[in-house]
Amino acid sequence: MIDDFLNGDLSDVEEAVRKAAATEITPRYRQLAAHEIVEKTGPHDLVTIADRNAEEHLTASLTALLPGSVVVGEEAVHADPSVYEALQGDAPVWIVDPVDGTRQFVRGEPGFCTLVALALRGEVLASWTYAPVLEEMATALRGGGAHLNGMPLLAGSPAPGAALEVAMSHPDYTTPDQKHALLGLNVDGVHARPCGSAGLEYLGVARGRLDAVAFSWENAWDHAAGLLLVTEAGGAHTTVAGKPFSIAGGNALPFTAARDTATALRIRSLLAG
Repeated sequence: MIDDFLNGDLSDVEEAVRKAAATEITPRYRQLAAHEIVEKTGPHDLVTIADRNAEEHLTASLTALLPGSVVVGEEAVHADPSVYEALQGDAPVWIVDPVDGTRQFVRGEPGFCTLVALALRGEVLASWTYAPVLEEMATALRGGGAHLNGMPLLAGSPAPGAALEVAMSHPDYTTPDQKHALLGLNVDGVHARPCGSAGLEYLGVARGRLDAVAFSWENAWDHAAGLLLVTEAGGAHTTVAGKPFSIAGGNALPFTAARDTATALRIRSLLAG
């Protein structure tokens, strides 16, 4: 069933993502009222009415497109952590982050996106990264390449001798051990900065505008779409333990995704100390 779906016309998925954003997100861009913004675990972890409504919209539309599929969404997991266990089940799973970069969205900045990935038994098969304000739709299909607005994406490799541009987890939101690992990037030849929307940072790697990312958390909705996008654009990813990142969890952290294997290995070595 899943093979037939992936071999068919996936434009309906893209349309579902666009429609959810047009219905629930962009009408609220720079129009949010104070009561429509709520802190979850703290002031850095926000949710808005757009996040919740867009996830509900996508849950209904995506499961209708692929009968028997289920959804693991950021807001659903926040309400019921057991939902995350579906990533290890036998049903196809839509992994959804309705608004990736909620802080940017709340501030009225354009750097946010909607992330959708389709996975089966822990393997990401397809992904969609949609930045509505920027008018960018990036897609990836396992074995079928990565595209941005219909044009092929190729990550390429950093210029020889050039300093590596790296987006990393914000130090304020890391544990002491993670903070120590990320300090490994504070070396000559690496320019590391706190990340914005994870999905858009992955897109930056896939299009060759950013050399790598280094992240210290493993929520699947933040990473599934972007990791496939980078991989299909020719990039690579690895955890600090030297293993591929698993969307089901249990990863040694931090991990990195980069434009090519050599860059991924270099960042991993710095993170490992």
